[in-house]
Amino acid sequence: MKTVCLYFQVHQPWRLKKYRFFNMGKDHNYLDDLLNRSIMQKVARQCYLPMNALLLKLIRENEGRFRCSFSITGTAIEQFRTFAPEVLASFKELAATGCVEFLAETYSHSLASLASKEDFAAQVQLHVATIEKEFGVKPAAFRNTELIYSDQIGAMVAEMGFRTMLAEGAKHVLGWKSPNFVYANAIDQRMRLLLRNYKLSDDIAFRFSDRGWDQWPLTAAKFAEWLASDQTPGEVINLFMDYETFGEHQTADTGIFEFMKELPRTLTATGYLEFATVSEAADRYQPVAVLHCPHTMSWADEERDVTAWLGNELQNEAFSKLYGLKEKIARLGNPDFDYVWNFLQTSDHFYYMATKWLSDGDVHSYFNPYDSAYDAFINYMNVLADFIIEVDKALAAKEEA
Repeated sequence: MKTVCLYFQVHQPWRLKKYRFFNMGKDHNYLDDLLNRSIMQKVARQCYLPMNALLLKLIRENEGRFRCSFSITGTAIEQFRTFAPEVLASFKELAATGCVEFLAETYSHSLASLASKEDFAAQVQLHVATIEKEFGVKPAAFRNTELIYSDQIGAMVAEMGFRTMLAEGAKHVLGWKSPNFVYANAIDQRMRLLLRNYKLSDDIAFRFSDRGWDQWPLTAAKFAEWLASDQTPGEVINLFMDYETFGEHQTADTGIFEFMKELPRTLTATGYLEFATVSEAADRYQPVAVLHCPHTMSWADEERDVTAWLGNELQNEAFSKLYGLKEKIARLGNPDFDYVWNFLQTSDHFYYMATKWLSDGDVHSYFNPYDSAYDAFINYMNVLADFIIEVDKALAAKEEA
């Protein structure tokens, strides 16, 4: 028997409005409310609502044998509350089934794990509290932003009390080993790792509608055959992807919803495959080996590293300037400033500044609201400059008082 572990990432960033040099000192509302609302409502209509309804139906039809896991960022939950409360209600319905696990992560989908242990822990605490409040469950497993992982990051997460973490099944880290087993962190071996099978995950997330792909069209029966066959050895097959795959990246007319509708029944009918949540899969199997990952990896781009966010001078300049503020923000202890500080940390802002236009240019441009990396950098730095002025003013006023 092999276990299939389906995990979906749900994230929406707060997008910044066009913020010019001349706005500085006058305008402290940095968000593009209209754009944020329209994107959230479009994705809710095309993905979140129909897919949540389908998953609820599948859980009921399969009498709990179908199980899956989610991580939902704090910034996505804020936007559900503001622009699409019916989406939040539908996730609560899924939570009530007991067949869906919600994972912990950084509240604002940030790169805090690369910047500061204290900030990282604070973001995770904030996220755990939000998930408990909204869904009535305390997360037991962890996924870092974009599956960013290293031995050191895994050990930090173990220190926070988590015993299961997701990571990328990157070839340069695994070598000849298979991602279809449970592994242990190299520093704290109590930490169990589930590694994404990127080939099988991307067959759904990226190749599903590609008519040039030699396996098109992908049917549930064909996919079940691949998973059950001896060509896919191992104990746990981790299919991790963006939730927006369904209806947004792979639109409804590609047949993606029909594929998902058939998948649970078809997989379990093989007699060799069963579903489990992240924590269930990690508990079911013993780690087969320690995973050594001294350098940071992620699930992004061909390199599977962090160069998508911190690969050029623009990104590094913005990142160091932002995190140079952290002590001032802590001293202020003001919820309004904390809120802005949180959404400015979202990794998407740095992703928009990427200049990788060779192997992964198409993916980067798909997600980018700016015309160029330089435009993204200038806009972000204008917002950050104004925010820094406001922080300094507020600190001076606090210290005078």
